[in-house]
Amino acid sequence: MALIATLAHPLDTPAGVLSLARSKQRAANAAEAELLEAAVQWCVLHPAESLDEAASWSVFRGFGDKPVCLAGEGAPFVTEFAVVEFAAGLGKSEDAGRAYLAEALELRYRLPKLWAKVTSLDLPAWKARSLARRTLHLPKKGAAFVDTHLAPVASTIGPAALQRLLEEALVRFDPDEAQRVATERAEARHVTIQSRQVSFDGHVDVWATLDLADALDLDEALAKGAARLEALGCTDTLDARRSVALGDMARRQLSLDFDTDPKPLVVHVHQRPDGTLDDITRVENVRGFVLTTQLADWCTRAARSDAGKTITVKPVIDLSERIHVEAYEVPDRLSTQTRLRDHHCVFPWCTRPAHATSRVDDDHVIPHNKGGPTATENIAPLRRRHHRAKTHAGWHQESPTPGTFEWRSPTGLTYRVDHHGTHDLGPEPPPALGPPPT
Repeated sequence: MALIATLAHPLDTPAGVLSLARSKQRAANAAEAELLEAAVQWCVLHPAESLDEAASWSVFRGFGDKPVCLAGEGAPFVTEFAVVEFAAGLGKSEDAGRAYLAEALELRYRLPKLWAKVTSLDLPAWKARSLARRTLHLPKKGAAFVDTHLAPVASTIGPAALQRLLEEALVRFDPDEAQRVATERAEARHVTIQSRQVSFDGHVDVWATLDLADALDLDEALAKGAARLEALGCTDTLDARRSVALGDMARRQLSLDFDTDPKPLVVHVHQRPDGTLDDITRVENVRGFVLTTQLADWCTRAARSDAGKTITVKPVIDLSERIHVEAYEVPDRLSTQTRLRDHHCVFPWCTRPAHATSRVDDDHVIPHNKGGPTATENIAPLRRRHHRAKTHAGWHQESPTPGTFEWRSPTGLTYRVDHHGTHDLGPEPPPALGPPPT
């Protein structure tokens, strides 16, 4: 506030506050446009053509840097590890950094009229990026069609008009893709269970798009199930009873009798230092926590159910215990311990869950062939792409304490990753100069 008070804007009037806000917004728009230009220049400095024959051979063998296509047809390819470092430098996850570069390239090379409006500050960069995101799938001529018709009205076009323009471009310039999209929309029915966002009391959101006849049958079944629960003495609200009835149907207590095995729940119960149980329990395969009392309720339900619901309570794992083996391969017990400790990939800004075993490796912080032990303090979950970047792109990693990781990028930026997230430590300080010659 002291800094704001020094500016030439009287803050004791609404007009003065609004004037300050408008000037800051203009400055932010200009800065964002410059950031987009910097993103494009970063890609220019890291073209796919810069990969030499050795890199190409590494790609052939399944590792090393490789060219990646970020934007649509006509935009240049970029080296994959350049994307990794750019994302980290901006404090973004790799997916977010990749998306930002894709939108910048899409504007610069496929939507030149919109790009010109951004660089002249006639169109806010955030809005241009949101428009570019919608054209990535179009063929080159389709993107040019949208650019021509969109540029004059980009600041004012509404969602419905934009969607019509995009659909017209798709039908005009890629009829096969348009037909595929039409078929896909006709098959857009779904039931989505948001199991990765479980609340502390053990509830999740469920939503669906159904065929009308199926929806009416489901509604009738839920109504009957809610009425049955009420007749048995349940005093919950109607909506709550309908939700319970849906769970009962899933356990084949009503009309749905599918020959399937119910999905098990895998939970880790943690102890306090005094040996008593924590009040919360970690549900490992849905990345969430529930009250321990909720776990007791689930176990009771599973015991009553005839559907074979499985609740697996894992043995307590001491996260502070040092596990060590002589072999290179990481045993399951050590892998489970470190993944429970770190929760996610330990590369800067990455949030990939550690339990995504098909895409997350148990990495030796200090490589095993350089004396790094297969032990608690030297193993951490690392997403496959970040593992490759560490091995082949010049990233350096250290772990001063178990669960804390310090990284240095190829350009000298440094980061610390711990249970509080990623901390940007800035450029590595230059080496200290020795004493002057005598």
